[in-house]
Amino acid sequence: MVRPVAARQPLGWRVASSSRATIVSAILVAIDDGEWGAAMKLTGGDRPRRHGGPGRRRAGAGAVTALLKLRILAGLAVAAALAACGSSALYGVPGAEPPTSTPTLVPGSRPYDVSGLRDPAGGKFFGVQVPGAPHSLDPVRSFATNAGTRPNLIGEYVSWNNLLDVKAVQNAWSYGALYYMVWEPYHTSVAAIADGRSNGYITRLAREVRALNLPLAISFGHEFNGFWYPWGTASGTTAAQFVAAWRLIHRLFTAAQATNVIWVWNPNVISAEPKLPLSDYYPGDAYVDWVGVTGYFSTTGPHTFDGLYGPTMQEIRGFTAKPFFIAETSVETGPDSVAAAQNLVTGVRQRSDVLGFVWFEYDKAGVDWRLGSRPLVRAPIAAGLAGLRLVNAKRP
Repeated sequence: MVRPVAARQPLGWRVASSSRATIVSAILVAIDDGEWGAAMKLTGGDRPRRHGGPGRRRAGAGAVTALLKLRILAGLAVAAALAACGSSALYGVPGAEPPTSTPTLVPGSRPYDVSGLRDPAGGKFFGVQVPGAPHSLDPVRSFATNAGTRPNLIGEYVSWNNLLDVKAVQNAWSYGALYYMVWEPYHTSVAAIADGRSNGYITRLAREVRALNLPLAISFGHEFNGFWYPWGTASGTTAAQFVAAWRLIHRLFTAAQATNVIWVWNPNVISAEPKLPLSDYYPGDAYVDWVGVTGYFSTTGPHTFDGLYGPTMQEIRGFTAKPFFIAETSVETGPDSVAAAQNLVTGVRQRSDVLGFVWFEYDKAGVDWRLGSRPLVRAPIAAGLAGLRLVNAKRP
């Protein structure tokens, strides 16, 4: 789904869910991965300049790193003073809520076993992507009222180089829902990730996931077979680069013992790029748990479940038997919207290999996809959900 790109959030700037220690970790990630500009911004300045010229030696990497460390220590001193005064200026947003703590790994603890959620018996997932959630649960509660059913999965779009939104994961779990992190590689390239240039960042996030030790689902580079994202087909990203990046991310999580993750490989329905072979982009069954599919019921497209998703699912079944998951969907208002809404829920219920769907509760680019503002669509969705058995995320 094409969405307006949010303003760039450099590494570690989204600190509303991070502690001061996490900010320092973010700076170290920047140093490890060569993101000098992001690191220096976090410490209050620009990238250190290297002055050349006769009789002057160019500063080496060690000198730059030493300068960064000095800036970090100075920043910590300022942060401590601000914290003593209770100043929200520490978090970069006036009146911002103090961030939650970085999770600490409990020695000897085992990773959360996600097998029951990965392969749930006798139930489905009903998810939502809604602005502000799950860092706040108020939008989820409002959506649940409109849908007549509490979602058991809550999604969040997370830009590359942002740290784990600990509060969001905890909030979703306290609500009884699985947290779904849609990891979007903005401000980098898939080739750079595949080359290992983000290994420090990935490893730190994986360690946070392991330390928090709650279940979550993660997709990387969703809708990679479309042309509308920087990591998509128009960017020059190759299938080999995408597969290499995916496998590297998975290996780094495994090395960090962060096995409490359900991995969601998420193409768009193939109508956008019908000649692009999805099999070339598939990392392999060892690296994927669910096959997420993005597809919207628009006024100009199919309004039946099989018409929208069938061709894509048929192609995917040619190379994997992993369960499907409608990772992002909604119904556009039009003459077929009631039938489309009914067909969405009915299709999920009737297909045993479809684990559920995630509703896109946004008003974007001039199209209102929300349930709350459209009774015509809300009624059939609510009626269908009333007869849909859902997974108990905490006791699958």
